[in-house]
Amino acid sequence: MLFDEAGFIASDPGGDVVVLRPTTVTLTERRIAVIGANGSGKSTFARMINGLVEPTEGRVLVDDLDVRRDGAAVRRRVGFVFTDPAAQLVMPTVVEDVALSLRRRHRGTQERRLAAIDVLARFGLDDLGDRSVHTLSGGQKQLLALASVLATEPSVLVADEPTTLLDLRNSRIVGDLLMALDQQVVIVTHDLELAERCDRALVVDDAQVVFDGSPADAVAHYRSLV
Repeated sequence: MLFDEAGFIASDPGGDVVVLRPTTVTLTERRIAVIGANGSGKSTFARMINGLVEPTEGRVLVDDLDVRRDGAAVRRRVGFVFTDPAAQLVMPTVVEDVALSLRRRHRGTQERRLAAIDVLARFGLDDLGDRSVHTLSGGQKQLLALASVLATEPSVLVADEPTTLLDLRNSRIVGDLLMALDQQVVIVTHDLELAERCDRALVVDDAQVVFDGSPADAVAHYRSLV
C-alpha cells in the first residue's frame, strides 16, 4: 500500500485542525506497527488505509486502488478491527455475527450458518456459537470481532489498538493470532512488546510520521519522545 503525500485536515468550530500531515510511505512488510501518543494521528493514519477516513490531500493506494475513488473495492480487501469490539458486534449471538460477514459469499441461511461454524472453529470459539455476544468476556469479544472480519478473507487487516482493553493473557492470545495470520497486518498499538514483534514500525507524533524503521529502534525513538 502507498501513502502518497496523504494527509488529513479536520474541520473544527475553532478552525481547521491538521490531524495528519502529508506523508509518503510504502508499506510492504507483513507485520507493521504504528505507535504514538493518544491524539498523535496514528488512528487516522490507520483508518485511511480502508477509507474509514479519506485523505483531504494526497492519495492512499491499496493494490493500486485509490481509497477515495475505489472505496468499496478497497474495503473488500482491507478488514478493520476496532479497539472496542462492541463497536462491531451487532448480531444477538456469536454464530449470527460471523454469519452476517458471510452474507455475500453464502446466500443460503443454512449454508451460511455452517460456514460460520467452521470460522468459529478456526478461532477456538465453536463452543460459543449460540451464546449471546453480550455474555462474552473481553478476550472472547475481541476474538469474535477478529473472526467476523477475517471470515471475509481480506488481504490486509488493520487492527486499531486491539489489545488495549484486554488483560495480559488475552493480550498475548490476540497478539499471537495477529502474528500468525497470512494477511498483511497493520497494528496501531500502545503495547510496545507487541510492536517489537512486527517487521517494521512507524512512530507518529504531532500529526506526522517522525520515525520509520526497525521495531526496536522505533520503540526507542518513541520512548525518547515521552
